Amino acid sequence: MQNQKPQNQYIQTPGHPHPLGASLTEAGVNFAIYSHHAKQVSLCLFASDDQEGECQIALKQKTQGIWHAEIHGLKDGQLYGYRIDGEFNPKEQHLFNPHKLLLDPYAKKLSGKLHWHPDQSAMLKTGAMNTQDSAHSVPKCIVSQQDERATQALSKKIKAESRSLYELHIKGFSQQLDIDERLKGKYLGLIEPKSLAHLKALGITSLQIMPCFAFASELRLQALGLTNYWGYNPINFFTPDYEYAIEDPVTEFKLMVEGLHKAGFEVILDVVYNHTYEGELDQANVSFKGIDNKSYYRSEQGEYLNFTGCGNCFDTYHPKSIQLIMDSMRYWLEVMGVDGFRFDLGVDLGRTQHGFDSRAPLLSAMLQDPIISQACLISEPWDIGPDGYQLGQFPTAFLECNDKYRDNIKRFWRGDKAQVQEFATRIMGSRDIFHKGHKSAVQSVNYVSYHDGFTLHDLVSYESRHNLANQESNRDGHGENISRNFGHEGETDKDQINQERLNQQSCLIATLLLSQGTPHILAGDELSNTQMGNNNAYCQDNEISWLDWKTSAKRNLLESQISQLLALRKQHPILAECRLEDDALFHHDIKDNVIWLNQKNEPMTHDDWHQEDRDFISLILERRKDAGSLDRLWLGFYRGGLVNAPSDKENRLADSPLEIPLKWQTKLLFATQGVSLDDTSLKCAHASVFVAQLS
Repeated sequence: MQNQKPQNQYIQTPGHPHPLGASLTEAGVNFAIYSHHAKQVSLCLFASDDQEGECQIALKQKTQGIWHAEIHGLKDGQLYGYRIDGEFNPKEQHLFNPHKLLLDPYAKKLSGKLHWHPDQSAMLKTGAMNTQDSAHSVPKCIVSQQDERATQALSKKIKAESRSLYELHIKGFSQQLDIDERLKGKYLGLIEPKSLAHLKALGITSLQIMPCFAFASELRLQALGLTNYWGYNPINFFTPDYEYAIEDPVTEFKLMVEGLHKAGFEVILDVVYNHTYEGELDQANVSFKGIDNKSYYRSEQGEYLNFTGCGNCFDTYHPKSIQLIMDSMRYWLEVMGVDGFRFDLGVDLGRTQHGFDSRAPLLSAMLQDPIISQACLISEPWDIGPDGYQLGQFPTAFLECNDKYRDNIKRFWRGDKAQVQEFATRIMGSRDIFHKGHKSAVQSVNYVSYHDGFTLHDLVSYESRHNLANQESNRDGHGENISRNFGHEGETDKDQINQERLNQQSCLIATLLLSQGTPHILAGDELSNTQMGNNNAYCQDNEISWLDWKTSAKRNLLESQISQLLALRKQHPILAECRLEDDALFHHDIKDNVIWLNQKNEPMTHDDWHQEDRDFISLILERRKDAGSLDRLWLGFYRGGLVNAPSDKENRLADSPLEIPLKWQTKLLFATQGVSLDDTSLKCAHASVFVAQLS
């Protein structure tokens, strides 16, 4: 707190408690910040992005816990922060420390990226106050007139039954793409012609972009020489991170969204409202913790409640936290232009004092808000707290990531016994979870691979995780991946194994895109991208996580397959959701019909359904069109006699051919490799998926 300028050079008037944050006025800037337990709040003004020339202005007005003032003469671009004094009593969750410069939770722009420094901590390991000044290690907030509404809205809203999600990391997507060097790994790299051409060719509708909130790497990773690459470690809920910007993250993020909208893509932002970078009590104190720790974080008996596994848990039950999160979401929708959100550890958003309630205050506030309620809302329906698994329990406005779908589909194609009954349930929209009459099948976000797990390529190439690069002795990440390596762990030059692996990838992708619900594709799976067996690459900002864009026969096949299947979903909406007779959601609509068939093309019997080693199942989907004609699709899934096949057996592709007699005139619309059709039968030489038109 050196080189302070006198505060009497500025005129301070009471100003207003709303809006929170820094707002330009005719006379200067209005500042408002919530800190219920503080004894004094001081606004700190800076002439440059360091602690030199700091001017502290003690705010004199407090209204319902909000400290506020209008400071005359300040302009757009002014650098600022806060120092807050009050009780320092960690046992009571009070960590006020005037030696720490604090970021405004409502800041719309920061002067740079935040990096860990020991001076940021409010307390020492001994529990005593850390009196080292932190201003040198904390970026400054910038007064910014950046609240102009986004100008390029999506011209045509994506219908729920048409939506297909493509999850990508801003940097990882374009870091190795053949584009201008300065655009690689940046917001603007995503709207380069080569990027857009690839996305358009696939036929996906919606980009689910991994976190872009301003974030920082935790102390442990920095000590190991690693970084928090995924970005699930935010410090501010309004500002996009500098990591992916060339110069101005706010402007460039908005330009990215505008470009994606012009190209027809929906933009869904992965958001983290459940915890922050500040970590445990003795770690960083750069914003919420120093402003009012007891209000912003969940605690009990002097300890943080850690329902996130990240050291702290944002108190989404507190009225001011709810307001903050709501204001943040509206800002990203209206000003930054995104179309929706995917909520990390979404159960935390629905927790009351402790437990989950689908009518919790924050969830209820979102559903009554005229802006937020119209956005695409996707929840990860779990956290690690008590009763933290809530799949299917979110309000009907939410889509939910369906891990039960993921696990069963992988088990079926791996060859596990007794999977067919659940497999049928999963590909038909998991109606045991998203119940008929209450929820739509499209609320099930179906996926085989996600950022936190094996890529599609690694799912068929590794049976064990290979996370040594994370420097946690290979203990992190999922231990059971329900994967299969086809007789060799990792990469191999054996053509037979590589052929089997590619065929397995084809079958998994085809199953995903022929399942009822909302499909989710992990970026790079269409390239057969590998992370070399790392199933938790959150700290790998390198070739392990960056997409490899080299051209290959594998890439050509998978890209073509995804494009074909997404086109089929658009041509035949019944593939996304059936309207069944026993579903009260569709009493008002034309009813569809489903017929389940065995390998003889006959209706499945009781014994068929209970055959533990069943390798084949098919179904007919029937929908009456407006003109009265019948759209009849025949879908088949054959895993090629893989049940209990030894992992070192190599010649499986040609081992178990299947011939299905035809009973109708049949036109093949799509098939994986090894499927052929003649006048009398459909033949599967090995594991296969097909869809045909019947007449």
